[in-house]
Amino acid sequence: MDKDLLAQRFHADRGHLRAVAYRMLGSLSEAEDAVQEAWFKLNRSDVGAVENLSAWLTTVVGRICLDMLRSRASRREDPLEYYVPDPVVREEGAADPEKEALLADSVGLALLVVLETLSPAERLAFVLHDMFAVSFDEIAPVVDRTPAATRQLASRARRRVQGAAPAPAPDAVRRREVVDAFLAASQDGDFEGLLTVLDPDVVLRVDGGTLGAAASKLVRGAEAVTAQALTFAKYRHAARPVTVNGAPGLVSLVDGTPVGLMAFTVVGDRIVEIDIIAGPDRLAALGVHGSDSPAPDAS
Repeated sequence: MDKDLLAQRFHADRGHLRAVAYRMLGSLSEAEDAVQEAWFKLNRSDVGAVENLSAWLTTVVGRICLDMLRSRASRREDPLEYYVPDPVVREEGAADPEKEALLADSVGLALLVVLETLSPAERLAFVLHDMFAVSFDEIAPVVDRTPAATRQLASRARRRVQGAAPAPAPDAVRRREVVDAFLAASQDGDFEGLLTVLDPDVVLRVDGGTLGAAASKLVRGAEAVTAQALTFAKYRHAARPVTVNGAPGLVSLVDGTPVGLMAFTVVGDRIVEIDIIAGPDRLAALGVHGSDSPAPDAS
């Protein structure tokens, strides 16, 4: 195939491949690395006999991500319960075609957190089959298993995801209203108001990143999360609303510099999960920018 034509075909599939890699890795930078490695492999391979180049590239990216996950698992030291995968943050009212491609199918942050608990092979089978409709016959050689065994991998992953990843409420306006009510109750020290909008089994996860264990925590239960109300109060007046993986979120600012990102998963009329990423370095890597002017009230 002509190199220019090959480049055009790859460019046409790039958004799809980034979406696959992001769901596999939960890391924006690593997803980009995986897609770039797929481009290198494409240039080194004879694809003249490949009937479906898009499908071939999808499995190539899957294999690259599988190797990256296995390498990560062997060296990871951070407790997974504190880890929040890279979110896709979109400023309200802003249009970003690349981010829109990553947000296709509304992959929530809560789902990415659960995917982090799967084995690399389970994650590959689930992501490629359940999210991108790749057949088990195509996935099997990547994980070095039979199609039947690969089906079992996906089935185990599916059960864990269904039991642990809540499906967000579809009404975006209502979700933002619930978050606003939570923030208002936090600001006012309204204990009862907080319990009204928190699910009894709500989970708060704080990823302190380079700030270390002192800033990281996992809190379960409405009363325990309510006890952290002062932590949330500061987000109300020195923050701006954003969308985090399609869900309501806030960027907390100090002197115009982002210091925290807060994301909410709302099911029905209650918050079931709150994820916070702290630290300006990580936020800068995620493309979260500050403001030279005072931030508007999040209400």
